[in-house]
Amino acid sequence: MKTQYNFCKWAVAALVSVMAGGCDKSAQTPQAPPPAPVTVTQPVEREIIEWDEYQGRMDAVDMVEVRARVTGYLQSVNFKDGAEVKQGDVLFVIDPRPYQAELDRTQADLQQAQTKFELASNDFARSERLLKARAISEEEADSRSKAVRTSVAAIESARASVEMAKLNMEYTRVTAPISGRIGRKLITEGNLVNGDQGQSTLLTTIVSLDPVYCYFDADERAVMKYQRLAREGKGENMRDGKMACELALADETGFPHKGLLDFVDNRVDSATGTLRARGIFPNPERVLQPGFFARVRVPGSAKTSALLIPDQAVGTDQGQKFVLVVDPQNTVEYKIVDLGGMVDGLRVIRGGIHSNDSIIVNGLMSARPGAKVNPSPATAVTASK
Repeated sequence: MKTQYNFCKWAVAALVSVMAGGCDKSAQTPQAPPPAPVTVTQPVEREIIEWDEYQGRMDAVDMVEVRARVTGYLQSVNFKDGAEVKQGDVLFVIDPRPYQAELDRTQADLQQAQTKFELASNDFARSERLLKARAISEEEADSRSKAVRTSVAAIESARASVEMAKLNMEYTRVTAPISGRIGRKLITEGNLVNGDQGQSTLLTTIVSLDPVYCYFDADERAVMKYQRLAREGKGENMRDGKMACELALADETGFPHKGLLDFVDNRVDSATGTLRARGIFPNPERVLQPGFFARVRVPGSAKTSALLIPDQAVGTDQGQKFVLVVDPQNTVEYKIVDLGGMVDGLRVIRGGIHSNDSIIVNGLMSARPGAKVNPSPATAVTASK
């Protein structure tokens, strides 16, 4: 009996101990996770011009199709495909021998006509003396006078034939009408080329290289905005040739190529609702090539003060743009912002935040509105002026 009593006493003590341990509140309550680490930065405030960006395509200022102007066999090609040529360089030579023979013949005809003129002039001078002595009829004298006029016309006709023969002789040497980059030869030596008008043989093409054009299309709202800025004196008129524009190729950062808007079309395309515009850009290093796609931008506002933040700090929530801000108590706040364009790699914020706000730029996935965070300053945001 004593052994049974001791066992019951031990069992009751063990049960009480287990129940006491199960009721320990410190064991039941989980510890709160530490505040999420984030990096924050303050917006940069500075004067900017907002730019409107478009997709454009490069084109040459001048493009020439080099065609034959006389018919004959191609004797030589004097350029390398794709090379740069200068205005006046001889590109092709068409067999000149038939045209040299024609030039010699017309020069001989001219000399013959001049000789006939001299003879007719002498006859007319004699007829005037004979007519005074009544030794010749008036009809004969008039005939000799008309012969002089006929020989003068024959000389003019022969001279015109000589000039035409000289032109044809010059056309056997096909020269570059402009300076630029030449394409490939479309006809090789030994082939017959046609110089007849309307059927002339295309030999090659040349495009100019410096400067170059970039064409782009601006929508109606943008055009009306530019016109309003010009009326208010806050921007240049698109049609004055003074409006700045900048260009970047597909593999370039920023907009390193500076130019001017030199042409705006005279009507909006009713099918697309856009207006064709063109910028002209210097190209001394031959980086810009006709046919390239490019990004081109033009000033879309007057100079104004704006806040700039890294674009990575901006989030999207059902079509709204927002940023997360850390208040002085290290609590996350959700703020809807009005975005502008990009300036020097930073996003323009038109409204929704203040210049002294601490914007979360890293750690957005772990930050929640109303939660505590552990902020640390990010690398200073800079933007070139």
